[in-house]
Amino acid sequence: MAKVSPHALKGVGYVISTISVILLAVVSWKSASQDPMLASCLLGGAATSIAGMCCRWASYAVEKRRRNRHGI
Repeated sequence: MAKVSPHALKGVGYVISTISVILLAVVSWKSASQDPMLASCLLGGAATSIAGMCCRWASYAVEKRRRNRHGI
């Protein structure tokens, strides 16, 4: 079995979560698009969820770079 770094595994997990959010939004769009407030909430919720996952992934990348620089 090939070794997978924890950093790469976290990245793959965030990509899978992002795809999941997009798929759930697509499924919900038909009914949400009939009400502007629901559509706004759906789009806002999906966007903030994806942005949050990107921020968490970026924080792991920064931590990894710091550890590599300091030899930790």
